[in-house]
Amino acid sequence: MARTKQAALEGVSYADAGVDISAGNALVDAIKPLAKSTQRKGTDSTLGGFGGLFDLKACGFKDPVLVAANDGVGTKLRVAIETGRHHGVGIDLVAMSVNDLVVQGAEPLFFLDYYATGKLNVKAARDVVAGISEGCRLAGCALIGGETAEMPGMYHGNDYDLAGFAVGAVERRQLLPRTDIVPGDVILGLTSSGPHSNGYSLIRKIVTLSGLRYKDKAPFDRRRSLGGALLTPTRIYVKPLLKAVRSTKSIKALAHITGGGFLENIPRVLPRTTVAEIDLNQIPFLPVFDWLQNVGNVAEREMLRTFNCGIGMIIVVGSRDAERVANVLSRSGEKIRELGVIRKRRGDEAQVTLNGHLSVT
Repeated sequence: MARTKQAALEGVSYADAGVDISAGNALVDAIKPLAKSTQRKGTDSTLGGFGGLFDLKACGFKDPVLVAANDGVGTKLRVAIETGRHHGVGIDLVAMSVNDLVVQGAEPLFFLDYYATGKLNVKAARDVVAGISEGCRLAGCALIGGETAEMPGMYHGNDYDLAGFAVGAVERRQLLPRTDIVPGDVILGLTSSGPHSNGYSLIRKIVTLSGLRYKDKAPFDRRRSLGGALLTPTRIYVKPLLKAVRSTKSIKALAHITGGGFLENIPRVLPRTTVAEIDLNQIPFLPVFDWLQNVGNVAEREMLRTFNCGIGMIIVVGSRDAERVANVLSRSGEKIRELGVIRKRRGDEAQVTLNGHLSVT
């Protein structure tokens, strides 16, 4: 009897189709303690229900506005998959959304993740969720749920994809950006840890051009492998920024420097009548960016619209308050650079002007 006929007689299971329900259940059991470690006021972080619950009233908000964000990690995942290092991209996943919440003055409350793969590898998935849990703890939000989708035929080999969803809240009167941004305001920058989670299609192309393998020593950091260095997680700025926003009441705007770099992200928080003048000499151009620019022969403007180049967050503050805000952030462990000023816009000129040049400091 043909094998296909025999299978039809005996019945075909979901496992025969490539989906392992037992592996999915094992993953849920493995990550329950990780989710519980993110518990905060408003949730008990229990997994297993049909939906995650959050008690907004328990957080003490009086006139809250909810703020939501979602994002992924992009092709940085290819580096994680090819090197077998999965923890850091879990942190990245959280960072990309919660950093977008805080720029509107919002406190991240809870997070949900989506993990999709062709064949579930419980260990790799657990490593990812361990990173997600660490990111949630760094941001002060709870991991209250998620979805693991095993989809044979949609993904191949060890491939997987990630998406993250974050919800936060802010009192209505404390929403950012404020409307009082004026010429003379100061632009501060918080340093990044590297490329964060942007520009990795270009990074991977440059790695190919270099002839290096991910297991080789990083030319810009001889203490680590190239893959390990490129997987440095995105910095999560939430707690220091919320502290500075609330204690100084002087921050007028924040801009998360992600895809699009300085040129596309800063104008998103500025009045149309203003321009941000940036002194590129003040940017701490990290060695990783210098290596990428040199090996790929990447033009400076292309660097600035693809990468953060060393600054992951922009702050706009009144000139009289800049030092005070910088001191609060410095005491929280942040490294701050004064990058420029806000001035009046002339006609239809671009809202970001660049002076000087990028260079390693």
